[in-house]
Amino acid sequence: TAPRVGMVNRIINGDMRINQRGYTTASPLNAGAGGFLYITDRFSAYVSQTSKMTFGQSTVAPSGFINSLNATTTTAVSVAAGDLFMFNHPIEGLNVADLGWGTANAATVTLSFWVRSSLTGTFGGALLNSANNRSYPFTYTISSANTWEQKSITVAGDTIGTWLTTNGVGANVSFGLGMGSTYSGTAGAWAGTQYWSATGATSVVGTSGATFYITGVQLEKGSTATDFEYVDYGRQLQMCQRYSFVTNGSNAMFGSGGGAGLQLRYVLPEMRATPTVLIHTAGTITVTDDFASNPVANPAGATLQNANAKFARLAITGFTGLNTGRAYGGLGTGTATILFSAEL
Repeated sequence: TAPRVGMVNRIINGDMRINQRGYTTASPLNAGAGGFLYITDRFSAYVSQTSKMTFGQSTVAPSGFINSLNATTTTAVSVAAGDLFMFNHPIEGLNVADLGWGTANAATVTLSFWVRSSLTGTFGGALLNSANNRSYPFTYTISSANTWEQKSITVAGDTIGTWLTTNGVGANVSFGLGMGSTYSGTAGAWAGTQYWSATGATSVVGTSGATFYITGVQLEKGSTATDFEYVDYGRQLQMCQRYSFVTNGSNAMFGSGGGAGLQLRYVLPEMRATPTVLIHTAGTITVTDDFASNPVANPAGATLQNANAKFARLAITGFTGLNTGRAYGGLGTGTATILFSAEL
């Protein structure tokens, strides 16, 4: 058999190893209602009601994997028509441009993954475009509770609709955890509307204490599922950092300012677009002038002064002991972390 070359798997971090934000099942994360909240890198949770499910990276995994993405129902919900509970992975258009979706030459793809749940039955998900006006709901069956099972779904490419081939969302891959009728459609066919899962799919959020795990997610060109494409940790981390980059707040190159504030400069990996910024983990940011002092701040926030995909300058206040006119560099020993996000 000829070796595979190029990017076989269009999913980044499909084995859930990269987890820059640090959300685990040991400290489960409750997602707020509305908006995609990233858990493991490149995989987000969306919920329409808050405090009903928790999410995190888990070490429960099938043979050949060490991590999975987990959802646990804390409060059961009887989903209304407009409710959405799901995992989603957006794929950058530059990484699916060769599929030719939206043209007469649209390529067939196969989605495969490992899944485990405390529930059994028919489960659902979907592929969608960025405008959410083309979608392909799919189903799969979990036969045994609390047992890892591998699934695959083959989808003939969409020959109509608009599918981005830019650095925007080229395609969404969603896995339903409980979907209202408004966002559920007939499985196995393309539809000109926004479906995130299939009609009749099992609702994980409908059972208190129910669990759902997924890993080994692969989307590839062709009509056959091949073995999961393992990527070395270093390259996979770099791929994830195109979309989010978490760094120690004290890792700044240098800063200048006076009073209680500094403008600190950070070198970024080449990100998908100009990022937004926030203090991800509360703690200290420590800088040094290499002469007399090591000022420390406990910042509540960071303001982005200017940035591009490779560089960011942040204004951070709360320092004590600064000497006006001196240049400061990060000491690297602080406890605060900063999240730069260019997520899709």
